[in-house]
Amino acid sequence: MTANGNGAGDMLGPGIELVAQQKLQPEAIIYSRLQKLGAFYREQFGAEPDFFVRVPGRVNIIGEHVDYCGYSVLPMAVTQSIVLAVGSNPTKHQLQLRNVDQAHFQNFDCDLKNLRLVIIDPTNNCTQTNYIFDTSSVELPLPGGPAWYKYFMCGVRGIEEKLGKKFSPIGMRIAVDGNVPLAAGLSSSSAMVSSSVLATAHVQGMQLDRKELASISAQCEQYIGTHSGGMDQAIAYLGREGCAHHIEFHPKLNGTPVTLPSGKCFVVANSLAQKNKAASSDYNERVVECRLATRWLARHKNLSNWQDIIRFIDLEEACGMDNETFENLIKEKLTKWVYTRADICQEWGITEQELETKFLTANTQHMQEFKLRQRALHVIQESGRVAKFRKICEQLAQRGSVEDVKQLGQLMRQSHESLRELYECSHPDVERLIAISEKQNVSARVTGAGWGGCIVAMCDSQEAAAAYIKALKRDYYAQLPPHLLERHQPNDFNEVVFATLPGNGAELFVQ
Repeated sequence: MTANGNGAGDMLGPGIELVAQQKLQPEAIIYSRLQKLGAFYREQFGAEPDFFVRVPGRVNIIGEHVDYCGYSVLPMAVTQSIVLAVGSNPTKHQLQLRNVDQAHFQNFDCDLKNLRLVIIDPTNNCTQTNYIFDTSSVELPLPGGPAWYKYFMCGVRGIEEKLGKKFSPIGMRIAVDGNVPLAAGLSSSSAMVSSSVLATAHVQGMQLDRKELASISAQCEQYIGTHSGGMDQAIAYLGREGCAHHIEFHPKLNGTPVTLPSGKCFVVANSLAQKNKAASSDYNERVVECRLATRWLARHKNLSNWQDIIRFIDLEEACGMDNETFENLIKEKLTKWVYTRADICQEWGITEQELETKFLTANTQHMQEFKLRQRALHVIQESGRVAKFRKICEQLAQRGSVEDVKQLGQLMRQSHESLRELYECSHPDVERLIAISEKQNVSARVTGAGWGGCIVAMCDSQEAAAAYIKALKRDYYAQLPPHLLERHQPNDFNEVVFATLPGNGAELFVQ
């Protein structure tokens, strides 16, 4: 971060961008919130915190369910974030976690010296579902999703694994506050993991390289059982005020700022239908279907290592295909709308047991049918939409064009249609939001994993965004059943529908 805290980080040479300490200034937007968190910390621990960490949630403008296939995405960091107050613990090896929302999030203490995270499922070909923290003797994943503190512990374990013998079990006392909506597609869980990685890395005296921390965060979130592709963690660290980011994962992580169309305002609306990725197999089912489709196509291309190719981008590169050629290959070789276990076993000359143990993951071994064609078409077409969206934004930065702007909206609409029809990850409540958006002539799409959560919409101006938000409050939120509105005052839904601007990535503050 630059000295005045307005940039995304200090550059120490090619590829090195650090999360640098900032002095917390009263004029900072986050100042009041951190002051309240500091007061909670003092109340809980009777001492002052040493530093604060802020890690934002994100909204993905376009490029859904493609990152774990190796393709690029175009998200932006939002102002909603996880913030931590962090201090040393006089009890040498003790970690103490306290959440501001005491009513919903239990306290957690453990001894870091005796912390052992047993990864029974360390590979893609996992056969069991148990991920165990010896300190709490609780198995993961849990019914309804893992306990909140387990996301934090994933980050601690990620740094421990990175440092190896250099890791020191330094005690920490941490207070947590989050205003990223839970299970809404704004990356609340990844923000929690990433905040833990950053705080633990700083306490351990590591160089805080943003790309390295993003990579660690993406890897260690898999401890919770989610095979994410890295988008959430990348934008959490690489976000820059005023810009979206075109984030590439192949051949290595790279983020390029993308200036969004001048005057456009983005609105996020939470359907309040929730889906926890770690508590359901839906997300991992899609990952598995993509991997099976990749291998199916690789085998048809006569690649000797077809079983080892699990990402579409690796297949594309191995065969020297462009986006159009790849799409044609899918249509030619994946001819069925539904493939059974028998279809796959017969084609590959394997048994059902081999299918389960070699090609399915722990929480997908129940699957009997696989929609390989639909999943593959979505991923390849969506990756093409991301490239087009970025290109249009770059054109708009050079010259204005009404038609170009309309194309951006059309790409967002096409993305949602594909997610609904080919990837089947929408939700009736999300579709209600989309229908209202269409009536308001606003381009919108589901963002995040789907199956509920949020939509992101692009409005022509702040005035248009205000009118759109008013329509959503009237036609959607005011019509919801009372049990979904317990935390919101009538006609005041500002926490669940709001305009947002691109914000900075992870930040570290000292008083």
